[in-house]
Amino acid sequence: MHTIPEPDEPEYFLKSFPRDAFPTYDWAERPATLPDDAWTTETTHRDGQQGGLPLSTEQSLKIYDILCRFTANSGAIRQAEFFVYRTSDRTALEGALERYRGGAPIEPTTWIRATAKDVVLIQSLGIRETGMLASASDYHTFHKFKPGGRNQAAQTYLDAVKMTLDAGIRPRLHLEDATRASMDFMRPFIQNVQEISASYGPELRPKFRVCDTMGLGLPFEDVALPRSIPRIFQEMHRLGLQSSDLEFHPHNDTWLVVANCLAAVRTGCSVINGTSLGKGERTGNAPLEAILLHLIGMGYYQKQQPCFPALNELVRLYDEMNEPVPPKYPLYGRDAHRTRAGVHADGLNKFWWMYAPFNVPELLDRPLEVSLTKESGLAGLIFLVRQHTGRELSKDDAQIQKAYAWLMQEFDAGRQTSVEWEEIEPIINRA
Repeated sequence: MHTIPEPDEPEYFLKSFPRDAFPTYDWAERPATLPDDAWTTETTHRDGQQGGLPLSTEQSLKIYDILCRFTANSGAIRQAEFFVYRTSDRTALEGALERYRGGAPIEPTTWIRATAKDVVLIQSLGIRETGMLASASDYHTFHKFKPGGRNQAAQTYLDAVKMTLDAGIRPRLHLEDATRASMDFMRPFIQNVQEISASYGPELRPKFRVCDTMGLGLPFEDVALPRSIPRIFQEMHRLGLQSSDLEFHPHNDTWLVVANCLAAVRTGCSVINGTSLGKGERTGNAPLEAILLHLIGMGYYQKQQPCFPALNELVRLYDEMNEPVPPKYPLYGRDAHRTRAGVHADGLNKFWWMYAPFNVPELLDRPLEVSLTKESGLAGLIFLVRQHTGRELSKDDAQIQKAYAWLMQEFDAGRQTSVEWEEIEPIINRA
């Protein structure tokens, strides 16, 4: 038998799992391409709404205000993009711009198609930057335009870029469907944008947003283009683009949205664009709260972090809008920190760090919870009593035994739903 060494003290790997912070990256070797600074931008008012989130002007501004409280002075979320096609959207943009000029930390920008007609819409709105949809793959350039093709699409975009620059607005080119696009289109198109903008000065230096529109990107360097997220950003850097010129906008169609975001950052992309709490077109955009948790783990935001408890207000707002966060949604779902297994409840009773990824009550202002099922055992009852009353009861306590007998009677009679504290409380108090 091989001998297992017995330490004098348990090894908790506290460098990776500190007691008072989110898990950290203990780099074996820090990636050489990791940007000096990284942050996020949000698209709830655009892609979230496009994905079915019903936003009135009032609701749009409530979301903007909550996200401003979340980011505060951390620099975690720096911009928000708004539609401009409807009166309610323009009114929301105006309200956000007024707040921004008054000191709010998130800069409002706009989203338009890269056409001359759409540029006219934003020339007098008072924004400093606009996103411009520039579909990049042949799936789009050959089928959106008539007669169609790469050069016709590129010329349409470039004409709009020139108009935007002439209006004194920084263009942010959204390279739609980049993970199905040929570099034979993207490379010369980016070079043409750079040449057109060269004489306008650094304030109007264009940005480029790489869009994994159908969630087909892969976070691996050993996969060929166009699907490799690292290889796409490597190509961007070869064109002379800096980390701060680059933004990544992925979707979650094939479950890799967070992994692809982290691959983008590791390969020198400073900015991730997404939404908070998973809203967005189809399967949703990059969840900014998850990305920022990982950016903190990478070592960013050491001076000031965003206020994660502030997003609990966004959870409540989405409930009021009949767009609730799914119960098992990570971090902020109703059941994200709820166990129903007796062995887990027993672990929470003995050493709660055993079944908590980090200090959830402190960092998220959300409780660790137990719901009772036929598998919860006595441990689940003991946890609930302590959580709600502060009393420490043993497994052979008369109150615990009486409540457990009632619980088993419920499940033996065929109950399938879990039992919450509100049902147990009267039994405990009567015992």
